[in-house]
Amino acid sequence: MALKPHGFIPVVHAATKERPDEIDTLVAAEAVAGALAELGFATDIVAVDLDVTDFLALKRRDAMLVFNLVDAVRGDGRLAPGVPSLLDAAGLPYTGARSGAWLETLSKLATKSKLAREGLPTPPWSVDGGGLDPDRLVIVKPVWEHGSLGLDDSSVVKPAGAARIIAERTARFDTEHFAEAFVDGREFNLALLEGRHGARVLPMAEIVFEDWAEGRPRIVGYDAKWTPDSEAYTGTPRRFGVEREEPALAARLKQLALACWDLFGLAGYARVDFRVDAAGQAWVLEVNVNPCLSPDAGFAAAAREAGLSYPELIGQIVDAAPRALKATA
Repeated sequence: MALKPHGFIPVVHAATKERPDEIDTLVAAEAVAGALAELGFATDIVAVDLDVTDFLALKRRDAMLVFNLVDAVRGDGRLAPGVPSLLDAAGLPYTGARSGAWLETLSKLATKSKLAREGLPTPPWSVDGGGLDPDRLVIVKPVWEHGSLGLDDSSVVKPAGAARIIAERTARFDTEHFAEAFVDGREFNLALLEGRHGARVLPMAEIVFEDWAEGRPRIVGYDAKWTPDSEAYTGTPRRFGVEREEPALAARLKQLALACWDLFGLAGYARVDFRVDAAGQAWVLEVNVNPCLSPDAGFAAAAREAGLSYPELIGQIVDAAPRALKATA
């Protein structure tokens, strides 16, 4: 069922102004609220914390639905699943993934373990850098964060140096890190959007590494995502067209993305990130239950490529929320 306009849909976030990725959430909140208003809904942007009274207050305001943009609380991604849990406790429906899917995908290690158990390809990993192919590079990543926090060229190292980098990054960012076998290949982001007949994959975006220096690891690090005046940002544009140019690869990526959707019980919208190695093997890197919805971000770009305006994209995410609630009732 579609929600009728003129109801109240608050846009909630828990972002600070201390990091570019957090500030981007504030930008997204303004854009989503604008789209909701254009669609005919009453709306408000509401900053929340892990306090059920925040959500009970929204219920008293007769919120018909909450648009959940929280991907970190107090700058800590580990706390983000608390928000859908509190929304559940308050009896408020909300956009995107349910609390169970949040908990299963928050930790990259838990995500990768489940992918591996189900036979879906994900690069080998190690919590301390040990046990991996000593002749193959690894990339050190945060376990809990999904915005490439701390990820830069120095994150790609030989396995022998991984333990030192893991310890240094864990101390610096106050969040655990791990090592993953580095797939030196192409990178794809697949945006999934739920409709009346289930999830569909929007046009696939490939991140292109333009004018990349010889020997520089091809990664989409923190600067590539959040620092517009950086060489990494300008050197990693997205392009579309793999479905037309390489239909077999596109079919495989679509199959894997939809398998991830089903495996983790996703809802509303999500993004699955891939690497494709020189042999053409696709590897699942991450499953993102709450990808960035800023108008200039990849998800909105994929929607535009599919012929959806930004308000139409937000409207489809809103329409999917009652279906997700009904499925988990």
